[in-house]
Amino acid sequence: MPPDEPMSEEQTGGWDQNDHLQVLTFDMQGETFAIEAGLVREILDHIPETPVPGAPNMVGGVVNFRGRVIPLADLHMAFGFAPAKESLDSRVVVIEFALDGESTLVGLKADKVNEVTILEKASTESAPRVGMRWRQDFIRCLAKRDGDFIVVPDLERVFEVGSKGDKAAGLNAFTQH
Repeated sequence: MPPDEPMSEEQTGGWDQNDHLQVLTFDMQGETFAIEAGLVREILDHIPETPVPGAPNMVGGVVNFRGRVIPLADLHMAFGFAPAKESLDSRVVVIEFALDGESTLVGLKADKVNEVTILEKASTESAPRVGMRWRQDFIRCLAKRDGDFIVVPDLERVFEVGSKGDKAAGLNAFTQH
């Protein structure tokens, strides 16, 4: 889409009155991604993961977070990357967000956590319909900064696809009561 085409309502949520969005940036397979900083509850070093047999690819395990069992999602899988590999820089970003109207804690695997920064709405645009190697509906917006792009994923959409039985996703399998 052209840079001057307005973003949809769901893409503009979280922006403040100055059209700024505070985000936590992290790397996956050499690409920079960002999630709203307000969603982040904690950033953890490697923690033991318990695999769940038969679980969808993207959410193949759970972790103990402060006495609570929470799903551990590998967004690498949603974006078509190879599964996350453990390294000295690897982190788990624990977020809390609404899924089906209910507050849900989820751990996200990151190759490396970079920084908390501010994105300006004027430097963002919708994902193009063609030429992307990722699903357009998984991308809330693309932000330009210092000549590079930062991908802001639509976490709600990524996890929603999993609730419909897509083996590449599947968070709802772990959050049903």
